[in-house]
Amino acid sequence: MAGGFQRGRRKRAPKLEARGELQEVEREGPFKEWLGMPDLYRYRLVVDGETYSYQTESAELPVEIGDRVVMRYKETKAGKWVDRNSLGKAIDPADYQ
Repeated sequence: MAGGFQRGRRKRAPKLEARGELQEVEREGPFKEWLGMPDLYRYRLVVDGETYSYQTESAELPVEIGDRVVMRYKETKAGKWVDRNSLGKAIDPADYQ
């Protein structure tokens, strides 16, 4: 097995994580990026006053307004983009005691 490959000399930026209450959801789409690609939906999510963008093939989100959510995201010039398949309900262990 080959080993020791490096991805470059600079360190990769760690993923940013956000959690909070989902206050607002707005859906756009469906969009067709190119032929043969499934329809994409773009969502604008407001979590604790911060606005995030989320793009997925699903017409429905796995969370609802009022849920405590957790997600990974990256900051770009266009805003904060949630990583695909990282949006979900935040589970508080104290609720299950």
